[in-house]
Amino acid sequence: MKFLNKILIISIFIFLNNCSGTKEKEVLLIETDIEAQMIQTYKEGLEALEKGDVLFAAKNFNTVENIYPQSIWAPRSILMAAYAYYSQDYYGDAISELERYLKKYPTSSDIVYAHFLIASCYYELIIDEKKDLSPLINSKKYFKIIVKDYPNSDYALDARFKLDLIDNILASKELYIGKYYLSKEKWIAAINRFKVIIQEYDDTEYVEEAIHRLVEVFYKIGLEEESRKYAVLLGYNYLSSEWYKESYKVFNKEYDDPISKIKKEKSNFLIKKFKNLFE
Repeated sequence: MKFLNKILIISIFIFLNNCSGTKEKEVLLIETDIEAQMIQTYKEGLEALEKGDVLFAAKNFNTVENIYPQSIWAPRSILMAAYAYYSQDYYGDAISELERYLKKYPTSSDIVYAHFLIASCYYELIIDEKKDLSPLINSKKYFKIIVKDYPNSDYALDARFKLDLIDNILASKELYIGKYYLSKEKWIAAINRFKVIIQEYDDTEYVEEAIHRLVEVFYKIGLEEESRKYAVLLGYNYLSSEWYKESYKVFNKEYDDPISKIKKEKSNFLIKKFKNLFE
C-alpha cells in the first residue's frame, strides 16, 4: 500500500511539473508575440510620421505604450507621440503627452529632451507682448529647468538664447503697460512697471528707456531728486544712449545735441554757398 502511495505521489509530481513547463512555454510565446506586435506598431508609427500623418503616428505610438507598458519602448513612444504632434503644430496635444511623460517617468534618461520639447511647445504659442502671458511664463519655467539642472546638455545653449528672447518680450510688455499708465497719469502704477524692468530685465534692450521714463515721471510729479538719481544711473551706464540725451533734456530744456548742431550748421553753410552761386 505504501508502495502504491509513493508511485501516486511521484506521478502527480511529474504531471504538475509537465503542466508548469507547458505554461512557461505558453507565457514565453505570448511575450514573443506581444513584442513582435509592439515593434510592428512602432514601425508603422514611424512610417506614418515620415509621411506627415501625425494623428495616425501618434495613435500607433500610444498603442505601443498600451501593449507593453513595462518595456523601454513605452516612454520612448510617449515622446514620439509628443514629437509627432509638435511637428505639425498640435502644441496642446504635444504638451499633454509630455506632461504625462514627466509625471510617469521622472527619472528617465531622456527627461531633458522632454523638458526642452515642452518648453518649445509653449514658446511656439507666444503671440506678442500684448497677448496672454501664460505661454511665456510656462516656456521660461521649462527652459530655466534645462539651464539649471542640465547646464552641460546639448539643449542648454539654445535654452539660454530662448530665455533672453523671452525676457525681452516680458520687458517690452512691462514697458508697454507702463507707458499706458503714464499716458493716463497713473504715476505710481507706471513707476512700478518701469522698476520691474530695471530689477528683473536689466539685460534687455528696454532697460534704457525704462530708466528714462522714471526720470520723466519723477520730474513730472515734482520729485526732482529722485529723477536726478535715475538720470545719473542712466548716464553712468548708458552715456552715449539716445535715452540719456532725452533725460538730459528733462532738466535742460535748451539742450541741443552737439552732433545735431554740427549737422544743422553744416547744412545751413552748404545752402548758403549754393545760393551764392546764383547771385
